[in-house]
Amino acid sequence: MDKRSNIGKGLVIDMKKLFDGKKTEQVFLLSEYGKQKLLGYADSFKEIAKTLEEEFKWEEGEQSRQSRIYNRKLWENRCMLAENLNEMAGVMAQVAGEVFSYKPFPDRLARQIVQALRTENIQVSDLYYIDRSDGRTMISITMLTEKRGGISVENASDMLSVLMDMRLVPSMNCYYYIDSALRSYTFIEEAGFVVLTGAAKAVKETEPKSGDNYAVLESEKGKMTVLLSDGMGSGEKASQDSEVVLDLMEKLIEAGYRPGAAANLVNSALITGGEEQNMSTLDICEVDLYDGICEFTKIGAAASFIKRGHMVEQISGGSLPLGIFKGIECDCIRRRLMDGDYVFLMSDGIIDAMEVCDYREDICEIIGNLEQENPRELADALLQIVLRKTKGHIRDDMTILVFGLWENT
Repeated sequence: MDKRSNIGKGLVIDMKKLFDGKKTEQVFLLSEYGKQKLLGYADSFKEIAKTLEEEFKWEEGEQSRQSRIYNRKLWENRCMLAENLNEMAGVMAQVAGEVFSYKPFPDRLARQIVQALRTENIQVSDLYYIDRSDGRTMISITMLTEKRGGISVENASDMLSVLMDMRLVPSMNCYYYIDSALRSYTFIEEAGFVVLTGAAKAVKETEPKSGDNYAVLESEKGKMTVLLSDGMGSGEKASQDSEVVLDLMEKLIEAGYRPGAAANLVNSALITGGEEQNMSTLDICEVDLYDGICEFTKIGAAASFIKRGHMVEQISGGSLPLGIFKGIECDCIRRRLMDGDYVFLMSDGIIDAMEVCDYREDICEIIGNLEQENPRELADALLQIVLRKTKGHIRDDMTILVFGLWENT
């Protein structure tokens, strides 16, 4: 094949072989062309950022005060854009340097898997371990079946789990079915924890729609990210503001941005300086489902709570909401969750409603005494208690988001 035919396809895969006795290790990485292309884009973004930061000037001279304020605001916005272009350049440079090492299966194990899958009408051509930077197991298998209707990749992962004596699940980007087309399927080691989420909401009286919105994201790397945003005010406008925040955060996290960097970019997008300024809180909770490490990032958000049996820990942050200042402080609070722990995220409507008493102690006691095990039931129970304390008056939108963590046994 003419090597030039691959160049027009953008990023291609190159392969080099490292020999170690009779075994062969294949190292897959971006082709030199694709790597240089990405690094070139990264350099371009850095140059644009440099231009935005250094070349824009304004003359003090005879300008009016209004003009000086406008020019300074424009310059600050360009600096924000420059910061985010630099972040994008960093993501591209990271991808350009990624290398995946494919190691062949031991001969005996490979024969056992090939024979076992053949009895299920699945033909196998290649089996490889994929080395991951986090040390977790990932395998790639090239296979097809002539069975009418195909075979679910979930069934294949169950068979592989038994054959390899480890829990494997299809990767997020894996095809759903094995059919007559020869394809490579990837399976990853199942996470050590499983999560169940639940939510309860109450809309401010006199308003048709809640200004609180939330999202739950899962990534290929075994992480779950929970986002809760409270738009300032209430009603349709507040709902639209928080929806914009969550939509941008979802897209940026899926594109590879770290949650803190994504929040900074969203903050830059929200600063307009006008009366229609979007000021929304943002609560970020990221959980590693392999080791249970939980990271809280609070940007103007209300306190969160970790429930372990009857013991409750409060997690608080002191930063202001998005859309107020150019830069935001993204302090990260880390905790290790254990089997049976629950995490409560809530909007400030819940906390404000508890101000009739010393909520810092009272709400912890209330959460600690909840006996429900299902996260949705826990959220509903807490909301009902708050509503009873306020005698049914809902002076602000209330949202409670609960997730529970259990060992995957």
